[in-house]
Amino acid sequence: MTDLLPILTPPDPRLRQKARPVTEADADHVRRLAERMLATMYAAPGIGLAAPQVGEGLRLFVMDVAGKNETPAPQVLLNPEILEASRETELREEGCLSLPNQYADIERPFRIRARWLDLTGRKHEAELDALAARCFQHELDHLNGVLFVDHLSILKRNMILRKLAKELKAKGR
Repeated sequence: MTDLLPILTPPDPRLRQKARPVTEADADHVRRLAERMLATMYAAPGIGLAAPQVGEGLRLFVMDVAGKNETPAPQVLLNPEILEASRETELREEGCLSLPNQYADIERPFRIRARWLDLTGRKHEAELDALAARCFQHELDHLNGVLFVDHLSILKRNMILRKLAKELKAKGR
């Protein structure tokens, strides 16, 4: 069994740092990290997890947006970027493994054109929509030190962060 990684929660400053690009020199470390991140994401359970959420300042995230009755489709995305975003947006509830049990409606582009590298260094470019586009955007935000609550008004963001702090304190974290 793969060792699970601890998932950071606010106010950990590592969640607010911009991650650096993955290079060839990181290859061995990134392969091991990606395996542990996928195991951690599935155990949480979640559909995405970014390296900064586990204390690694690398531009890497994992995701699997397969439905409950579908075959798992884990992806490891290195140095991801959005090339284009649709004008069409969608308002949908989001949560985050770094903000357990906290949810809010977030408006994001419904469709994106994205590019990334896989673990072999091969380039990928694809059009993503619906949940896959939302997950990609959410995890990419983490690589830039942005949390989903940053898309809310200051009042709503502060309410969620206070509620989270209270819950974590009650759990002794």
